[in-house]
Amino acid sequence: MKYCKYYKIGYVVDRYLEHVTQEDANILTHINIAFGLVDDGKVKIDHLKNTAHIARIRELNPDIKIVLSVGGWGAGGFSNAVSTSDGQDKFAQSAFDAYKTLGLDGIDIDWEYPTHNMAGIDASPEDKYNFTSMLKKIREALPSGALVTIAAGAGEYFIEGTEMDKVQEYLDYIMLMTYDTASSEMTVHHTNLYDSNPEIKKSSAEHSVRIFNEAGVPLDKLIIGAAFYSREWKDVDAPKPETEGLYGLYCKKEGWPGFGAKFSDLDKDFINKNGYVRYWDDIAKAPYLFNGSNFLSYDDELSIKHKCDFVKQQNLLGIMYWEHSCDETRKLLRAIGENL
Repeated sequence: MKYCKYYKIGYVVDRYLEHVTQEDANILTHINIAFGLVDDGKVKIDHLKNTAHIARIRELNPDIKIVLSVGGWGAGGFSNAVSTSDGQDKFAQSAFDAYKTLGLDGIDIDWEYPTHNMAGIDASPEDKYNFTSMLKKIREALPSGALVTIAAGAGEYFIEGTEMDKVQEYLDYIMLMTYDTASSEMTVHHTNLYDSNPEIKKSSAEHSVRIFNEAGVPLDKLIIGAAFYSREWKDVDAPKPETEGLYGLYCKKEGWPGFGAKFSDLDKDFINKNGYVRYWDDIAKAPYLFNGSNFLSYDDELSIKHKCDFVKQQNLLGIMYWEHSCDETRKLLRAIGENL
């Protein structure tokens, strides 16, 4: 791979591989194909229908790294698969088989999350130690130079459920999912860089980087995340402030936010359009939209610039995002390319 100081990683769902363009390939250093699954204790790839496009993408940019991400939210099977040493060997071998079959550059594990069943998946306290052993065996099964990576939940829960000081030894880098960090009790940012009101919400990319570093992960192995989609609260009761301010932010609202519009639709129909006003929280370095009732938290070109600046200031490895098909304007990807 040609020298590139900062990694720019895009998650691309299988169905969207055919839409990866020359511009995409010129900006991205890595593509993570989403998702391989776990079935009968092994990495499963036979459901992927568009992997023939890997060869086309390599023609667009021979230096790009293409990695298979295994797992994702609600994708179980990990805990049972790696609960024994033999199971770990079987899983690692299947990871190598997928690597070889698809002609990949690496394997990324998106187990969401070890020791936790919040996504309705199987979990065990022993996941904490089996996670380490599994990654060690995947590292040993793949050839020298192949990438072994993980996507990690951005909060303390992920650190508590793993041995990050040991895990990082077997990984090329760790992608922090610094999005979907919204609480259920009020309207907050879901992908903010900094905490603007830590008494209400103590969760941000900066906070995540700090706690993972304190847990033993070197800064130059950390990658922060950007969201190419929004999270939405509906029917928010937000009294209009007497003076201009951050109208709609930190308003009580029961229930988890739902998925909001993808950035392509935000750009077309929401940002300062159809009654929605864009607000900027200069402490959090994050935008949001509010129309007096519906609140949407998202990333835009400016918030991504600040995230890229943070990557450089903290000597992190780069930035990644979920998910490529959510921004057909390519405005957010261009912001990443221009600022890293």
